[in-house]
Amino acid sequence: MPTESGSCATARQAKQKRKSHSLSIRRTNSSEQERSGLQREMLEGQDSKLPSSVRNTLLELFGQIEREFENLYIENLELRREIDTLNERLAAEGQTIDGAELSKGQLKTKASHSTSQLSQKLKTTYKASTSKIVSSFKTTTSRAICQLVKEYIGHRDGIWDVSVTKTQPIVLGTASADHTALLWSIETGKCLVKYVGHAGSVNSIKFHPAEQVALTASGDQTAHIWRYMVQLPTPQPTTDCNQMSGEDEVEFSDKDEPDGDGDGCGDCPTIRTSLTSLKSHQGVVIAADWLVGGKQAVTASWDRTANLYDVETSELVHSLTGHDQELTHCCTHPTQRLVVTSSRDTTFRLWDFRDPSIHSVNVFQGHTDTVTSAVFTVGDNVVSGSDDRTVKVWDLKNMRSPIATIRTDSAVNRINVCVGQRIIALPHDNRQVRLFDMSGVRLARLPRSNRQGHRRMVCCSAWSEDHPLCNLFTCGFDRQAIGWNINIPALLQEK
Repeated sequence: MPTESGSCATARQAKQKRKSHSLSIRRTNSSEQERSGLQREMLEGQDSKLPSSVRNTLLELFGQIEREFENLYIENLELRREIDTLNERLAAEGQTIDGAELSKGQLKTKASHSTSQLSQKLKTTYKASTSKIVSSFKTTTSRAICQLVKEYIGHRDGIWDVSVTKTQPIVLGTASADHTALLWSIETGKCLVKYVGHAGSVNSIKFHPAEQVALTASGDQTAHIWRYMVQLPTPQPTTDCNQMSGEDEVEFSDKDEPDGDGDGCGDCPTIRTSLTSLKSHQGVVIAADWLVGGKQAVTASWDRTANLYDVETSELVHSLTGHDQELTHCCTHPTQRLVVTSSRDTTFRLWDFRDPSIHSVNVFQGHTDTVTSAVFTVGDNVVSGSDDRTVKVWDLKNMRSPIATIRTDSAVNRINVCVGQRIIALPHDNRQVRLFDMSGVRLARLPRSNRQGHRRMVCCSAWSEDHPLCNLFTCGFDRQAIGWNINIPALLQEK
């Protein structure tokens, strides 16, 4: 009987090995397919009201979750082996370094430091690997925690700013590119007052801290202070806006946008003249705000300056210069005479007016693109948002670097902070609104579907901590403002 040569035997063994490996892969794939098919058959056999497409999507998602955790388990084992190997290496080096033995305390300290580094690496890998899974879960749970309550439709162009009164009666204010500012009943969604005194786009609106007076900034290079008197209508039953469709992230066209007249703003009372007009800028006034007490107001303009005015006399008190490019926003501290201005020059500046004889300025650098807004929070913190797709939390006592950085996938517009709960609302160019805490942990994303949410860029957000129906408002270039009810205790519990 002829015998095989050594090379032929080796080749045959390699071929058999490849064949068995291929068979094992086929078996694995077939077993996964059989398991998936069995799961589908079991699910179809159950009495379920879910559409088949939704059930198939759920099965695929759970399959992805299972594979993701299998990969994490394998990575965990590999990292543990690396830790053991490193500890053995350190122990060996500890006996031979420089011909002298390391003391047990030194060796333990060095091994502990290396182990902690690898542990941190393990945590980072775990967070990165599971972020998509966690995001999927939070999108689902956020629908129950973040509910759309009311839509405010009536502007004929995009809405740049939204604000809520700090005193009774609590009303919503919107500033629009259609040259008007509207006041709304939060409960009914009806327009209460229309202000038409500006000759250009109304870019911001802020309410006086104690009186029924509003401050608006405009593209006509002025800021107006005007008085309003409103009587809230009787609340009507709220329409259920929380029915979600099976699909999310549906694309919209311009024809899907709400009609301009919406709920009939044409018949609401109209205010045509202001109490005071602040005129010192040589360019668009992009934002304005009241200083604490309401006796002074600050404006920010595209002429690269911010101006501080005396409200009673309309006189210019200070012209705040120093920014290299157009200003984008200004904000005042709720309890101290502090002002923060942001600019296209990638910086924001803190102006201190607590000493009447001296107003100091601090410059915060850290963004790489336009700083779209900077707002005060409780204590000594400022939060800034930018077109560089980041939001940074700063300590006023340390200007060198932020204490937290939030990275997003889209440019960030005018942010707002819920002071009592320390939650940041981030409106984005990509029509999303996301909620984060002050340490940079993502809490939720407001639902978006073909039935609710903004259809175009979200320009601004505003918290209202005193209203029982809605505690967050957003506005966008789809010509509508939206009132949301955020279940904050449930939101923080999910964190």
